[in-house]
Amino acid sequence: MATAATLTTVDLSITTYPDGGLQAWLVVLGSWACMIPSMGLLNTMAVLQARFSENELRNLPESTIGWILSSYAFFLYFCGAQVGPIFDAYDVKYLVIPGNIGIVISMMLLGLCKEFYQFFLCFGLLGGASASLLFNPAIAIIGHYFDKRRALATGIACTAGGLGGIMFPLIVLYLTPQIGFAWATRIIAFICLAMGCISVCLMKKRLPHNKNTSIRPGSAIDFKALRDPKYALTTLAVFLVEFAVFIPYTYISSYAIHAGMPTQRAYLLNALVNVGAIPGRALPGYAADRFGAFNVLALTSTTCAALIFALWYTAGTNEAAIYSFTVLYGFWSGAAISITPVCISRVCNIEDIGKRTGTAFFIASFGVLIGLPIAGAILKADGGSYNGVIVFAGVFYAATVVTLYFARGVAAGWGLKVLF
Repeated sequence: MATAATLTTVDLSITTYPDGGLQAWLVVLGSWACMIPSMGLLNTMAVLQARFSENELRNLPESTIGWILSSYAFFLYFCGAQVGPIFDAYDVKYLVIPGNIGIVISMMLLGLCKEFYQFFLCFGLLGGASASLLFNPAIAIIGHYFDKRRALATGIACTAGGLGGIMFPLIVLYLTPQIGFAWATRIIAFICLAMGCISVCLMKKRLPHNKNTSIRPGSAIDFKALRDPKYALTTLAVFLVEFAVFIPYTYISSYAIHAGMPTQRAYLLNALVNVGAIPGRALPGYAADRFGAFNVLALTSTTCAALIFALWYTAGTNEAAIYSFTVLYGFWSGAAISITPVCISRVCNIEDIGKRTGTAFFIASFGVLIGLPIAGAILKADGGSYNGVIVFAGVFYAATVVTLYFARGVAAGWGLKVLF
């Protein structure tokens, strides 16, 4: 009888979520601190792309420089396939401590890089892999504490990426002329170190370790899960939206310089897009808990496609239009970061959330790897015109909407009033 009672208690602890309380919100704060370095640097790519193109790597084409930045995003997602099962099986500190150390070292060394391979190894490989050790546990651990309010909690944690995407570009923009690029990146490293200390202290798993999860190399990629149509379609939707979302984030500053804006103001667009992204990651989470994560992501993706075709494509050299697109896109694109993990969690068992999320983002990683270099190649083929790049991003957003419709239909029903 005692054994049965114990099992019942454990089962209830898994299926019953706090959905609030001091401990749960402290974990969200820890996840938020993890997002400052990992997603903050991801959201700084427009400034870095423009910076490298105008300075250290000015002799290289945009498509080649794009490999550095896309590699950061690639490893952030790609490594999730192995990070997820480790998260399920062991203490979260086994991930966030080395992740924080790695990203601090990456930023300390970034300002010393001069050659392409140095930038690739330092930022793309070391920075991206370290960011994965922070981002994936930060997303997965929220699922241990929240169910009905999961999208809101995830959205709040993801606002840190927008805040980092404001702070870090401003540091590069305004401190580099005063103290040099090397010291500007070191200041970013110190901020990452402080956030890392907070995350290590606050992040704590609630559910028991899942020792049935295999962490052998290669075994963490659960392609068998793709036999489930709703999970497979959701993974495809995540692939498509992650392919599209970073193209405007990365090329908006370069586009503005091409359109004739002064370099200083063009760099500021990177911060401006993240000003919109902060509420754009929290508010969709609030809405997703009430109207369904799939519904909200489909709505925001539709709006992003409309903004790209109707506003960015027609902006030309009109600075007001460029500013308007930047802020509006920053807001509506935020759900692509904060809602996609929630969509994945809705089509898998909670005890497997780390592995399922890691597998989905592993597949999506190939989209973010090739997206930016392809966009750079399109840019070169068009003789510097951004029209092809803009259409490229818009088409992938449109494909995301169609895929989300089928994923929601298979998982929950086809009616327009279905909340899922």
